[in-house]
Amino acid sequence: MFRPLLVTALLVAASSAAIAEDKDDTVATPVLRAQVTVESDIVRVGDVIENAGTAAQIAIYRSPDLGTTGSLPTAQVINVLQAHQVIGVDTKGIKSVSVTRLARILDGKDIESQVAHALEHRSGLGDAANLNLTFDRDVQDVRLDASNTGALQPVSVRYEARSGRFDVSFEIANDNTGSRTKLRFTGVAIEMLEAAVLTRNVDRGDVLKASDVVIERRPKAEVGSDAATRSHTVGMQMRKGLRAGQPLKIADLGKPDLVQRDDNVTLIYEAAGLYLTVRGKAVDGGTEGDTVTVLNLQSKRTVAGTVIGRGQVAISVPMPRTASADTTSSVAEPDAPVSIARRNNAQTNSNAE
Repeated sequence: MFRPLLVTALLVAASSAAIAEDKDDTVATPVLRAQVTVESDIVRVGDVIENAGTAAQIAIYRSPDLGTTGSLPTAQVINVLQAHQVIGVDTKGIKSVSVTRLARILDGKDIESQVAHALEHRSGLGDAANLNLTFDRDVQDVRLDASNTGALQPVSVRYEARSGRFDVSFEIANDNTGSRTKLRFTGVAIEMLEAAVLTRNVDRGDVLKASDVVIERRPKAEVGSDAATRSHTVGMQMRKGLRAGQPLKIADLGKPDLVQRDDNVTLIYEAAGLYLTVRGKAVDGGTEGDTVTVLNLQSKRTVAGTVIGRGQVAISVPMPRTASADTTSSVAEPDAPVSIARRNNAQTNSNAE
């Protein structure tokens, strides 16, 4: 709401002196403005009137709130002007005068972002984008005088890692005065990480499907620094059982076993010129590259081999020393092979008796 201001006798005298100019001088007619913008908290004659002359600096109204617009009926404005000896105003048929108070508006979301960047990488905190801030007071848009054109500069940043409490102060430079506008924000900061979270209870040995996990943001203190992402969980095997809703860690997962305990497997004996396969039963499980123990179902002996595929275990076959260069090398036969495939044909004796 606009309220007329009381002016001193000195200001009134100055206005009267302006009217009492020599009649021979040409004086421009004062003209009413329909749209007015002001930066200060005072509306003056020169703001609402063109050609106000020496009366321009006379204060007549208080400005509306920062960043808002108010309306004044023309008749009311004319009455106030006449009270200050400003007469003969051309209203140009204007019904009301609109007055807007200029302001610099700091968006609440931008303020939160500035606080997060001020706290970034302090006392063990991570990137600003991963910080979840809870303010002691709701952060709303801040309206400042338009003269506050400086950047929002952090001048004091404190963070307590144990409690998560923060206290951040900013300053903004002012064009009109040497003083700076100060803003202070306090609250709690928690670093969040994206983690793969189980949608169902899982047991040790379960292989995860896409429907078994969702991505959620969880506190770093809850998931640790080894939180598993979705791309590293689907198709992996659980190393222990977990409940639905628990975040997954890299240590909870492993490559899926290609051979599982008590599975029927194929033992593969391979050497130069020889490829043998034997039926076996896994004594323990393992993934690709693991060494596992397998029972040879033909010889009933256990052998150690390397997992090379699903249900496949490779057995190393030692090569015997050759008696001489003219003697063809022979390979020790494995226990009771199911099938034998020789890759090189035996040499044919070419000496006819």
